[in-house]
Amino acid sequence: MGSTVTISLESRTFLDRIDLHVEVQPVTAADLVLDRRAETSAEVAVRVAEARGVQAARYRGMAARTNAEAEGDVLTDHATPDEAGRKLLAQAAEAMRLSARGYTRVLRVARTIADLAGAEGVGRIHVAEALSYRRQAPRS
Repeated sequence: MGSTVTISLESRTFLDRIDLHVEVQPVTAADLVLDRRAETSAEVAVRVAEARGVQAARYRGMAARTNAEAEGDVLTDHATPDEAGRKLLAQAAEAMRLSARGYTRVLRVARTIADLAGAEGVGRIHVAEALSYRRQAPRS
């Protein structure tokens, strides 16, 4: 059996400080028996190293070294999504009641997802995935 952690907060400020929330289901016996080819840890490590290299080159000579450190105009210049992504992010920001901090964190995560995928720019698909990792505070 998996466990669930419930966070009940008066304020969204705590959740705005968490970039990724991933719910993982327990592995079943059927999962262990099935022969599915998955990306290995070594393969993931290579993609991560490549993405970090792209970020290091992107931010060379700037205060930021990674997407996580990008702020203000630097973030705007390098993480602004395409038109479809901007539209999705605007709709989600309203529906999810994202704070400025939450909005910025979604941009940073979307830029990182795009880097991991080897994409030049941030697209709607990257924004959608970044939004899927947001944990919403309980609504009253």
